[in-house]
Amino acid sequence: MSQAAAHLSNDPVEQARRLLDRDDHSLQQLADAIGIGPHALLRRFRARFGLTPAEYRAQRRLQAFKRGLRAGADVTTALYDAGFGSPSRIYENGAARLGMTPARYRRGGEGETLRWTVIDTRLGRALVAVTARGVCAVSLGEDETTLEAELRAEFPHATLERVDAGADEFVAPRVRAVAEALQGRRLHGQLPLEVVGSAFQHKVWQALMRIPPGQTRSYGEIAAAIGAPRAVRAVARACAQNRLAVLVPCHRVIRGDGSLGGYRWGLPRKQALLAAEKADV
Repeated sequence: MSQAAAHLSNDPVEQARRLLDRDDHSLQQLADAIGIGPHALLRRFRARFGLTPAEYRAQRRLQAFKRGLRAGADVTTALYDAGFGSPSRIYENGAARLGMTPARYRRGGEGETLRWTVIDTRLGRALVAVTARGVCAVSLGEDETTLEAELRAEFPHATLERVDAGADEFVAPRVRAVAEALQGRRLHGQLPLEVVGSAFQHKVWQALMRIPPGQTRSYGEIAAAIGAPRAVRAVARACAQNRLAVLVPCHRVIRGDGSLGGYRWGLPRKQALLAAEKADV
C-alpha cells in the first residue's frame, strides 16, 4: 500500500465516507465503527465535506436516482435501486433539501450559508463561493471589494463567511480546481456545482459543459443542441447570466461568424481562456 493510500485508510473521516458509500449508517453506528466520538465525527465530517453524514448519504442517493433515470430506468426502478424505501422519500431527501431552490435564490439566499474567498490568477482576481452542496459562484475582476459587493448584492440575505482557502479543507480543493480551470487545465473528476436557474437556462448551461476544452460552439449550435433552434438570443442571455465562470464554460460560445461575441467578465479574459485551453489540448 502506498503512503498516500495508507494515510487515507487511517483517516476516520474517509473511513466514514466509505461506509456511507456502501450502506446506511446512523451517526452513532459510524462513530462506533471507526472509534471516534459522534460529535467529533460530525464536526470533522462537516468540515471536510460541508455536509453531515446523513446529508452526504441523502445526496449520494439522489445522484444515484438521477443516474438511473439518465440510463433509461423508469422512475420506480430508479427510485428503489437508489435506496429510497418509498416514493415519498425522494421528496424528503431530494433536491429541495440538498440544493438552493429558485424561490430561496429569489429571496436573496435566505437561510443559506456561503463560504467564499478570493484568489489571484493570471486573469486577475477570482472570487469563489461555495454552499454545502457545491460551488455557487465564480466571478472574475480586478478589484476584490467590487467582487465581494457583487456577491453580497446577489445573496443579500445569506450568511456569508470569508475563509482562508488554505485553512478550510472543504473550500480549499474547490478553489484549487477553479484555479486549475482558469489556467486552461482539464478538471479531473466532477466538481459539485450549485447551479440555480430556469429550466431553459439549465439546458443551456448543461450544453456548455458538454463542449470539450479547446473547442467552441456558436450560439446557434447551442440552440439547436437543446432543441430550440430559434432561441439564439435566449441562449446568449443564458450565457450572460451564468454565475460560474470557467466551470460553466460560456467562454466557449462564439458568434456564428467566428467572432468572440460577448463575455460577462470581459473579452480579453475570454480570449486568454480559449488560448490556454487550446494549448492544453
